[in-house]
Amino acid sequence: MNQTEFQAYLEANSAAKLRDVVSDMLYEEIISLHIAPGSKLNVNSIASSLGISRTPVAEAINTLTERGFVVTKPGANGYFVIDLSLRDMISLYDVRTAIECEAAALCTEHADEATIAELVRLANCYRDAVLRGDHDGMAAYDMPFHALIVENCGNKYIQKCYEMLLPNLTMYQASMIKFFSTSEGNPWSASITYNHNAIAEAIKMRIPELARQAMCSHVTSGLNYATYCGGGADPFMFIRNPKLRR
Repeated sequence: MNQTEFQAYLEANSAAKLRDVVSDMLYEEIISLHIAPGSKLNVNSIASSLGISRTPVAEAINTLTERGFVVTKPGANGYFVIDLSLRDMISLYDVRTAIECEAAALCTEHADEATIAELVRLANCYRDAVLRGDHDGMAAYDMPFHALIVENCGNKYIQKCYEMLLPNLTMYQASMIKFFSTSEGNPWSASITYNHNAIAEAIKMRIPELARQAMCSHVTSGLNYATYCGGGADPFMFIRNPKLRR
């Protein structure tokens, strides 16, 4: 974070309170992994880098603590960004499977032709981004594909549940993209690359069970992909400390 980026946030949110702008900026940095999971947040350092006083930064961190993205640790002073772990990803993906598989099945009944065309486009763009190793492209097309399915499932309770999970899902999806550059030979690479296309085609064919199965395969492949990247260890320790790969 720097003052130039902060000023852009301020200009885009001129009516917001300073603490809320800082909170939103830190939140975006956290879920995109620009601030590494498990990092300690130094109020003085953040305030200095943004050119503001400590008070709005401290208030922003308190807000993020209430939202569950910043935590305290027993025996340690200060505040820390929530960590990522394979165990937590498994728990999150259990819930994701229940929500997104049903959303995909319902989408076969509720999505109009324009939505289906957009799903096919996003799937193709994501596939092409993976094949050319374009991490920015993967990020641009992955979450919008899933969000569009949920938005068009016709069930407001599924949509509310997904909205609650979305920030945590975004963090794990960002980590998956980081894994792509360090996991040559991963046996789940093909599944990760083409699962979006399988889901989109199932929805296009209006076959609920096929869409449900395709989404289930996709979520499972993502979890298996991440697990393999750890080589028997928790793969997220390499995101916390990239030097461990050397």
